[in-house]
Amino acid sequence: LSELEALMERMKRLQEDKEDEEASQEEMATRFEKEKKESLLVISGGICAFPDPFSFDDEIVSTDVSRYIEDPGFGYKDFARRGEDHLPTFRAQDYTWENHGFSLVNRLYSDIGHLLDEKFRMVYNLTYNTMATHEDVDTTTLRRALFNYVHCMYGIRYDDYDYGEVNQLLERSLKVYIKTVTCYPERTTKRMYDSYWRQFKHSEKVHVNLLLMEARMQAELLYALRAITRHLT
Repeated sequence: LSELEALMERMKRLQEDKEDEEASQEEMATRFEKEKKESLLVISGGICAFPDPFSFDDEIVSTDVSRYIEDPGFGYKDFARRGEDHLPTFRAQDYTWENHGFSLVNRLYSDIGHLLDEKFRMVYNLTYNTMATHEDVDTTTLRRALFNYVHCMYGIRYDDYDYGEVNQLLERSLKVYIKTVTCYPERTTKRMYDSYWRQFKHSEKVHVNLLLMEARMQAELLYALRAITRHLT
């Protein structure tokens, strides 16, 4: 099977499995913990601790952005150290954008919550119902996997989501690309962009970038707004 056909087959199988039998809460929690730990091993330029590592080392360009920022040492850091047994988890049902963050940010800055919410929804729901040359395809499962994987990298868990879908739908090269774009955008190269979903249209791959950026922004807002809520109460 081609990369595209294999991906569509996995999406179809996931939908059928979901209709037949849903995973238990314990199973879904275990799958999240596994995906969260593995996301720490995904690094810009390759994947550590996996057999047959997929590497982009020869393509990474060192970009000096220090002249644009006040703190040259400022940059992304994983939410936990590799090798830790108990990694922190942000339980989404305890503080969600829809139920908590949206109302607070509107209190802090009138109407900005509506603008942000519209942006999140627009990007998340954007679809032509196509996958490369295939039409009338429901891409909801795939879009949700991309969005939730970014939140998983930031330690955010949704109790009603089966993270086994992430592992089945997002191959290694795509996970490398996701972490690079989300956490180290200055290291993103054309080779990384070209390495995944080779049969997809550029418009579809650009939509992936939009999803990643909006997922990251929402994750950052959730942490910041939760901290403000705790301070206010």
